[in-house]
Amino acid sequence: MATMTDTSNWLARTIEEPIAPDRPIVDPHHHLWDRPGNRYTVDDLRVDTRAGHRIVATVFVECAAAYLPDGPEQLRPVGETVFVADQARLASEAGDPPIAGIVGFADLTLGDAVGEVLVAHIRAGDGLFRGIRHAAGWHADAAITNSHSNPTEHLLADPGFRRGFARLAEHDLRFDAWLYHPQLPQLVELCRAHPEVPVVLDHIGAPMGIGPYAGRRAEVEAEWRPAMLALAACDNVTLKVGGIGMNRYYGGGWPDRPAPPGSEELAAYWGDQLRFCIDTFGPDRCMFESNFPVDRESCSYVVLWNTYERIAAAYTPAEQRALFHDTAVRVYDLSL
Repeated sequence: MATMTDTSNWLARTIEEPIAPDRPIVDPHHHLWDRPGNRYTVDDLRVDTRAGHRIVATVFVECAAAYLPDGPEQLRPVGETVFVADQARLASEAGDPPIAGIVGFADLTLGDAVGEVLVAHIRAGDGLFRGIRHAAGWHADAAITNSHSNPTEHLLADPGFRRGFARLAEHDLRFDAWLYHPQLPQLVELCRAHPEVPVVLDHIGAPMGIGPYAGRRAEVEAEWRPAMLALAACDNVTLKVGGIGMNRYYGGGWPDRPAPPGSEELAAYWGDQLRFCIDTFGPDRCMFESNFPVDRESCSYVVLWNTYERIAAAYTPAEQRALFHDTAVRVYDLSL
């Protein structure tokens, strides 16, 4: 099985040329961190974004990195925004694809008091701050890891959370939603209650494939698809089409193989689900994402974008532009 230390050598066993190297792509979901023995900073991102595809901009999404070591607890996540804004400057100086947007963390259960945190993020973001992700992934089964923000089972229904969520619209901020597929009905209720807040659902709504859901893909889909249809009826929701390399949630067993999968195999495995998402929300409400370096546990950056190219081939050129570029630019209001 590939580990964080040997992933590069393992990924090198499956090499592909980019299918459409001239297509402009905005990658609207990646992470950055610098932790002991585990780093993915602009130096590492550069290797991926320059691997062959034409990445013209990216959006960072929170991952509990570089929090302030002291000060008021609710303001410590602003340290991550400071860190990423600095990384964005380094990327610009190196001529890398610009980190054009930042999505940070704020504890929305603070209710109205979260306004102070939102303002601090915006000030620290150097014009790049675009939204909040308060991860809500929760499950009672010990085989499934709950989100790093330590959510409760019904976080999205919490009155304090709802008040804090409503404050996002006042600051022209979006909400990135990360939760597991059994929780999607909670997100539907939240989006219906607050149509004024733009919501971006991460990672195709997390149709789980581990723990109690292992080997039950058809049953999971029978629960996931109706919930996705209900979400698509909420005009304030757009969808990130990706996260498909997360073996830790979706299974697939890719990291256990002698060599990683190629794009043809990944497209065959995920094609029906991703096309369902695109057809349900429409290409103008969908954006392909890398979720790197997390998805790196299953495939390389080039293979991942080639997978999307194969799946997108069924759509018109205008629809493909939306999926790879235009939706992300519009939804995150990116200045390129």
